[in-house]
Amino acid sequence: MKNRIYIAVGMALLIASPSCTKFIDYSPREDYQITADDYFKTADDYQKMLIGVYSPLQWLWAVPVIGDVASDNSVSGGENATDVLGLQQIDDYTTISVNSYMTEVWKTCFEGINRANYLEENKDKLEFAGKDQVYAQAYFLRAYYYFELVRFFGDVPLFTERRLGVGDSKTLGRTPKAEVYAQIETDLRTAIASLPTTVNEPGRVTKYAAQALLGKVLLYQGNDANPGKFDEAATVLEEVVNGPFSLVANFGNIFLASGENGPESVFEIQYSNNNPFYDWSNPGRGQGNFAVQHNGIRNLTGGSPYAQGWSVNLPTQDLANAFDEEDTRKAITILDIEAYSAANPQYNITYLVAPYKNTGLYNQKYHPRKGETSGQIELNYMNNNRVIRFADVLLMAAEANNRKASPNTAKAQDYLNRVRQRAFGDQEHNITATGAALTQAIWDERRLELAMEGDRFFDLVRTGRAASEIQGFVTGKHELFPIPQEEIDVSELPQNPGY
Repeated sequence: MKNRIYIAVGMALLIASPSCTKFIDYSPREDYQITADDYFKTADDYQKMLIGVYSPLQWLWAVPVIGDVASDNSVSGGENATDVLGLQQIDDYTTISVNSYMTEVWKTCFEGINRANYLEENKDKLEFAGKDQVYAQAYFLRAYYYFELVRFFGDVPLFTERRLGVGDSKTLGRTPKAEVYAQIETDLRTAIASLPTTVNEPGRVTKYAAQALLGKVLLYQGNDANPGKFDEAATVLEEVVNGPFSLVANFGNIFLASGENGPESVFEIQYSNNNPFYDWSNPGRGQGNFAVQHNGIRNLTGGSPYAQGWSVNLPTQDLANAFDEEDTRKAITILDIEAYSAANPQYNITYLVAPYKNTGLYNQKYHPRKGETSGQIELNYMNNNRVIRFADVLLMAAEANNRKASPNTAKAQDYLNRVRQRAFGDQEHNITATGAALTQAIWDERRLELAMEGDRFFDLVRTGRAASEIQGFVTGKHELFPIPQEEIDVSELPQNPGY
């Protein structure tokens, strides 16, 4: 049996189409193999391989969905109790080691890592202009994939010098999380040293994206017993705060097609609909954002700008209640379809209520919209995943400054209130709290600002609040998800506690 971490060489060689508008577009038909002896002979070979390292980012479409469904922000929804079964398990806290969503996260991240390591194996074969930036991007991406693995699974196999082969099965154990984090930091710092501050192709990694991700990685490791990580985070995030980014005046514009890669974008995963993809045997591995179809309203018809979907990932009433009435983000984040229909009778809206865990609320940030897909409609929505926005950076910097060894309360309040001033359109809602109350205010703001973007579960876990906020959460077990059973069977890795 093939080791599930191993990725065949042929899967890594993705050729960019010259007619595509985004550099990450590629043909998903990868049924050929080329050996390293035939490849890495020109600078263009390295660039094409780098696109192959970017590509698995698109396959992580379910990560932001899981991050909210596993929290108090949303429920799984769907057609019935057996629809999107893996998400139902995650929502109900009955997740088992045979869960398709966990398997896909594991396989995708290690495929990305193997692809980055393929570049690493061949680093010395050729010298060419821009080589440092090629490898800086690869190191960022490897760090990103490992960060997702650590967030989901804790201790994971760590390898950086080469790809794994079939013969490596059962040779790698689980590396302690602290060591994996150390490697993530090393990769990001190496990337920062060579990455440019601006790029011509949206979606390419910049120095600021690497600094923002490093700040997030440091924040995840910080706690009251280890405030030094907050000090480090505050320092590196300050570089991004002082960078070229700004908060978009209209919060809702961020999530429109016209708002992609805008002035608030620090890092986005690029999706497109240029290459219609019909493979339902592996639907999440096209170039479109499969999550968007999940977020739509079932059998929606009428003249509204919204398209129909599958009624999955439904915001909770608890999330809706968390917003102040004056907060403009609520109407952008949550679509109350009954209220919307009543306010817009000209659209003549009809729809089928989700029969399972219906809340009547939908994720408007990533709701499917008409005209933004092609070919196999469900598989080709072009909505980018906004991974790190400037507002997120401000809130991370606020938290780091408030929790570091010698807090900078004024700076923490300033960064927090910049976000709130956009949300409310005034300064009347500024926060003046200090100490622990300010920390809680920042955490509360993260929920509101980043709702339905996939950070809520991980924020609750890293700050030790998950058990008090999430029904069914068991301390000592649910901080992590189970390692996929097929990986346990093949590689004989020990399972996470409680599974």
